[in-house]
Order: sequence, then C-alpha cells, then structure tokens
Amino acid sequence: MKLPASTEWVLHCAATLAQLEPGATASAAQLAEYFDVPAPYLAKQLQALVRAGVLAAMTGPRGGFRLARAAPDITLLQIVEAVDGASSPYECREIRQQGRGALPPEDCRSICIIAEKMAEAHRAWRSSLAGVSLADLLTTLPASTPARTRSRLSATR
Repeated sequence: MKLPASTEWVLHCAATLAQLEPGATASAAQLAEYFDVPAPYLAKQLQALVRAGVLAAMTGPRGGFRLARAAPDITLLQIVEAVDGASSPYECREIRQQGRGALPPEDCRSICIIAEKMAEAHRAWRSSLAGVSLADLLTTLPASTPARTRSRLSATR
C-alpha cells in the first residue's frame, strides 16, 4: 500500500502538535517551515484533520492548530482516515471470470481468495494503526525532544 506524502506530513504535524504545551498552537506556515513542505497544500490537509475532529483551528494573531482531543484519544488510524479515507486500496474486479482462463460461474460463488486475503490485510493494517495513539508515539521520543520541538517551532513565528 502506498500513501501520499501528505499522509506523512499530517502524521508528523499531529505528533508535533502533541508535544506543545496545553493550549499552545502552531500555524500551518510554522509547521510547513518546520518540515520544509508546501504551506498551501499542508494547510488543506490540516483542515481535513479539523473536519475529522482531530485538530482544532484557532483564529486570530496567535491562532493556529492544536489537538482537538487529548493525545491518548487520537489514533494514527483517525489521522490517516481523515486525509486518505477509510476504503480499502484493493478492489476486486473478478478477473478470474474473464479471458481464456475464465472460471465457470459455479466456481465463483464465494469471494475470490485474493480479495479475501487483501481484505484481511487491510483490516490488520487498520487494526494496527487504531492501536497506536499520539501519546504512544510520544513515549518513544527521547526526553529532550518535546522541549526541542517547542523551541524550534516557536523560532518559526
């Protein structure tokens, strides 16, 4: 499965926002500069996280984005689905019933084994991402990382 680069961006942005002090925000421009990614496109992706209830957008001169819920309550799956949707990347087109190698209809009454295995893999992938919260990610960071992140992010203001 290949996800767009913007998925990586929003995952990193959410993890970065989780490192901020409670109530603090970062603008799309700050995050874009921090990660050296295109600001207008990142802003669109961050808005998708707002619509999904993952982030909250604050207006005003010190506005920006912050987590909409506590880090333990936001999973990687919620972030990925906010920008990439929930549908499976695999779509069975029943090619087993086409061409010279076509199986007879009576042999195709049950789901294609390949479609079944791809669906199992997609469920496992979703389950894995659903089991990891932003707080889980933060526990793996070196102790000095959140302070470093806050310092460097505030330097982009």
